[in-house]
Amino acid sequence: MALSGHDLRPDDLDRFARLGLTALRYPLLWETFAHARDPERLWAWHDGRLARLRGLGIRPIVGLVHHGSGPLGTDLLAKGFAAGLGRHAAVAARRYPWVGDWTPVNEPLTTARFSALYGHWYPHQRDEAAFWLALINQIDGIRAAMTAIRTINPMARLIQTEDLGHTGATLQRARQADFDNQRRWASWDMLSGRVTEGHPLWDRLAGMGFEGRLRALAAAPCPPNILGINHYLTSDRFLDHRLECYPVATHGGCPFGSLADVEAVRVVDRPPGLEGALRACWNRYGLTMAVTEIHNGCTREEQMRWLREAWETAGQLRAEGVGIEAVTAWSLLGSHDWDSLLTRDAGHYESGVFDIRGAVPRETALAPMMRAMAGGKVPDHPVLDVAGWWRRHARVIPSRPARPLLIAGATGTLGQAFAGACRLRGIDHVLTGRDTLDLRVPTSMDRVLDELLPWAVINCAGWVRVDAAEDNEEACLAANFTGSVALAEACGRRGIHYTGFSSNLVFDGLSDRAYVESDTAAPLSIYGLSKARADDALLASAGRTLVVRTASFFSPYDTHNFAARLTASLRVGKAFRAAGDCITSPTYVPDLVRATLDLIIDDETGLWHLASGGTLSWADFAVGIGTALDLRTDLVDVQPAAAMGWTARRPRRAPISSERGLIMPSLTSAIERFAAELGRQAS
Repeated sequence: MALSGHDLRPDDLDRFARLGLTALRYPLLWETFAHARDPERLWAWHDGRLARLRGLGIRPIVGLVHHGSGPLGTDLLAKGFAAGLGRHAAVAARRYPWVGDWTPVNEPLTTARFSALYGHWYPHQRDEAAFWLALINQIDGIRAAMTAIRTINPMARLIQTEDLGHTGATLQRARQADFDNQRRWASWDMLSGRVTEGHPLWDRLAGMGFEGRLRALAAAPCPPNILGINHYLTSDRFLDHRLECYPVATHGGCPFGSLADVEAVRVVDRPPGLEGALRACWNRYGLTMAVTEIHNGCTREEQMRWLREAWETAGQLRAEGVGIEAVTAWSLLGSHDWDSLLTRDAGHYESGVFDIRGAVPRETALAPMMRAMAGGKVPDHPVLDVAGWWRRHARVIPSRPARPLLIAGATGTLGQAFAGACRLRGIDHVLTGRDTLDLRVPTSMDRVLDELLPWAVINCAGWVRVDAAEDNEEACLAANFTGSVALAEACGRRGIHYTGFSSNLVFDGLSDRAYVESDTAAPLSIYGLSKARADDALLASAGRTLVVRTASFFSPYDTHNFAARLTASLRVGKAFRAAGDCITSPTYVPDLVRATLDLIIDDETGLWHLASGGTLSWADFAVGIGTALDLRTDLVDVQPAAAMGWTARRPRRAPISSERGLIMPSLTSAIERFAAELGRQAS
């Protein structure tokens, strides 16, 4: 709530309502209230939020513990956990007697595994008995909470969520897979009173001393009204005894020997997936279900493909008579540090239906998808013509010829980077060189656009030699200004989205802070002038035009950039000159490409500044690269800009930042990944 800024933005609820939502998971977290200095003020905050949801016609589904351990004085292994949660639930129900849907504990089995079996989360145990104790305590907490809630509202529904997947294995690890596939049902089985003598888990749990508690659960069950199925591409697992086939990070063990635990989607032709999970759950319980988390940690188009597949799967099963009530897009405001399962505070943010890295949340392409689905329409976007990466081996044939993304500039660093990213992301694209699309020849632009009918154009072509432009003003302006504007206008006449690139060299360097989008250009060089003129014309055009202003490329896949030349010199013990009084914002090309593609898919327009977030001299950048690669940084020869032999004038201070949103990973992260990739290439 705090990391996303939602706690200070009540108008988010109106944004959510405009998506067509009918229900929204919303927290009244036990720990938050217990730790609050002024609990009544916190309750008042929730009063306003829940009242607004009610006014908007959105039904809240209230959560009380979400991967938590309770407040100080209790935890998942403590005797008082269940009773304490029951008391909090009673207070919440008395305050909001009209709330009908509750999720007292989110994913109790997953929380118990990560907290008491794997040691990732508090209380950081790695013991099977502790795991089962943590799970049973949470189940008792759910029962206590629902008893308290139903005392106030007898019709209250329990919506019980759990991450549901299937485990496959080689024959040598089949026994472990069988156990995992029994354990996955434990939360719902316990709530439903099914774990009795004869249940596959009974002897194991009774032998650990839990017989009495299991009998108590069976005697007073609390079956869910709705089973909430959370399923991710990583939910289905495959256990393999052949460790040599997989990275060391996947290696582990079980009572039956060593194994590699990998995502089934990577190694199995047709894992059960979401459809398999829903069918298995329906066949086992026959209870109404909801798909309560649908998200894919990935690029924008894959997020869209996963959401559409989940929606279509749920609709197909519902048409067959399977009881499915809802599909939930998770999460609306994005997620923070889930790439490390919250084990590192790395500041890693991944956008969701909205991107919160600007002054106000910005709708991504997932938002119009949700509106379409809520309105009973089939979501449509050119990137949806291609199946998700998890389906491509099945050779799904699109129902119509896919309109490509056109990338102009086949010989340049940026054009090649975009083409490579599109191949990885499954985005149909065409990469053109000057022989196909010449920015000096308008007729070639018209011909290519009419033949290919692209849904968007990325112009990576143009003049890039900053110093040479001083003696070739006409040619530089023709490529970067005249040609770019002509291509954008041709796209505009056809309703095609256009993206062009600008540079921090449009500024004079006299500012004492990083330049943002609203700052006025004042170029010092012919190259800077060509970009500044193009920016003005493109931003004044009537078309759907995106201008990305960036700076100082570096990439591990291109030998013609500063960082690559530096690395080559330091590796052979050769000194490398770098300006110590010229300040810039280095930009990691893979991050630039990813962010730009996301903006294009989101149909963003206008000017965006995209850089890796640093404000440092070329010399300091060189030292940072050398340090990350464990090379001799004393070989960095710090020189004034005047001694660098540059023909074109450079601004002394031209770092860039953004007032629209900082959507690029940090420079520190970029340098680490640059070094890691060079290390991988070297090995």
